[in-house]
Amino acid sequence: MRILVVEDEKDLNRLISKRLAKEGYAVDSCYDGEDALHYIEMGEFDAVILDIMLPKLSGYEVLNRMRAEKNQTPVLFLTARDSIDDRVKELDLGADDYLVKPFAFDELLARIRVMMRKQAGETTNLFSVGGLVIDIASHRVWRDDIEISVSAKEFELLEYLIRNKGIVLSREKIENHIWNFDYCGGSNVVDVYIRYLRKKIDDPYKKKLIHTIRGVGYVLKE
Repeated sequence: MRILVVEDEKDLNRLISKRLAKEGYAVDSCYDGEDALHYIEMGEFDAVILDIMLPKLSGYEVLNRMRAEKNQTPVLFLTARDSIDDRVKELDLGADDYLVKPFAFDELLARIRVMMRKQAGETTNLFSVGGLVIDIASHRVWRDDIEISVSAKEFELLEYLIRNKGIVLSREKIENHIWNFDYCGGSNVVDVYIRYLRKKIDDPYKKKLIHTIRGVGYVLKE
């Protein structure tokens, strides 16, 4: 899943981005409100972590413009303000959640998972299809009760597919959600990682779950 981190404290920005990348997320980052809007316009993000006190445009202004343009990407505010009035204002503006600085990184991860579950209308960290089960919280994968080892990027791709099970996803859409703007690898990266996943979750089994829709992309379904 792809996340945008908007935080003008560069050390904190780098720390958050590095930890999220280690957890398997694709991460883009910037340091001011104007760049944030540019990233949001150009990319497809599953969540935005947004500081309030930003140069050029505040986090409030960024969120206002997002919601005015009907962009419902989940937004988590990072704030140094912890009064009830401030928290009410942030939520009323359309934020999905907030986290007061300083914070524990495990809590940030948990809040991101909750936001994404709400966005998808889910109430659990477990997703399943055709005997395949993945746990978003622990990054574990099973098929027919047999645990399968996958890399961070393979898990990220599988998570995106299973969150959209039954929906045909184009290569471009998959790439936009799984790889950030800094990626400079081959143009067939999606096909390569689909092959990796098929070897692990499909090849040993008679019933295949990852299907190619010729000329369009891929779909995960029974």
